[in-house]
Amino acid sequence: MPLPPLVLSMGDPAGVGPAITAEAWKALKTDRSLAFYVIGAPELYRDLCKVQVISSPEDAIAVYGSALPVLPVGDLPAIEPGKPNATTAPAIISAIETGVAHVRSGKAAGLVTNPINKALLYGAGFKHPGHTEFVAELCRPEGGAPLRPVMMLTGGGLRVALATIHQSLASVPGSLTQEGLVELGTIVHAALKSDFGIPSPRIALSGLNPHAGEGGALGREEIDIINPAAETLRSRNIDISDARPGDTVFAEALSGTFDAVIAMTHDQGLIPVKTLDFWGGVNMTLGLPIVRTSPDHGTGYDAAAAGTARPDSLIAAIRSAAMVARNRQAK
Repeated sequence: MPLPPLVLSMGDPAGVGPAITAEAWKALKTDRSLAFYVIGAPELYRDLCKVQVISSPEDAIAVYGSALPVLPVGDLPAIEPGKPNATTAPAIISAIETGVAHVRSGKAAGLVTNPINKALLYGAGFKHPGHTEFVAELCRPEGGAPLRPVMMLTGGGLRVALATIHQSLASVPGSLTQEGLVELGTIVHAALKSDFGIPSPRIALSGLNPHAGEGGALGREEIDIINPAAETLRSRNIDISDARPGDTVFAEALSGTFDAVIAMTHDQGLIPVKTLDFWGGVNMTLGLPIVRTSPDHGTGYDAAAAGTARPDSLIAAIRSAAMVARNRQAK
């Protein structure tokens, strides 16, 4: 069966979101399998590309080849690229909420979120540490337990999930647990099968310490936490390595030994992805009942003001969302 269109949330209207959305539509408008609409203010895009206002997601595919379909959300003040405006916060939040609702109801195949500035949203009641956590809370079943969203970065031939994200290096060892790594490995394994279509995934765990602890000489996290978690996962028929040295594990993955790496820290995982593919990396959220991807960059106020925004990462995020949606449909 044909999939419904993807939905894009507008992100911060003063950032690069409007420009990269328009450029992505120009690049992809002839491919109906990648059809999308954006929830935003039509005036954000009218000077950038041809726009068609739609009243429902069902209208998007019919107009996609000739104009960017825009589903209006709220009222915005006059926007100057590069100059964030706190009064836009309610519309930014509403676009995300509406996009999640559309995917959950089956009106859209997946959500691609344009970048936001969390600090701008806090005054409007935004209470989440990040975009990912907000989307996860919106997907939480009523009365159900909180979901465990997992950040995976793809690019340059790598798939890298993160055990810890935005926290100090000093706090990382105390936050790693066997139970948490077992849950993380289980989610990554399931996503590699369902979202990426890999029948028998092979996962590598990176070490936290240099040389994966060197037998305990450089730290015991590998011995006490990481390797026991790997042993538990293998007992559940998940193909996962013990802790591998962080300076070689990504080369092993590139060579085809592993389908994905679980990195222990934010920079350990993101440095290789961004070095290999700085412009085209994609942020994917695993462990959710909906498909969600995002460009792997922020609001880019300077690029928005200068008119130098590049759409590469958003285009890659749209392609990734469509791939995951197709793979989930085929299950």
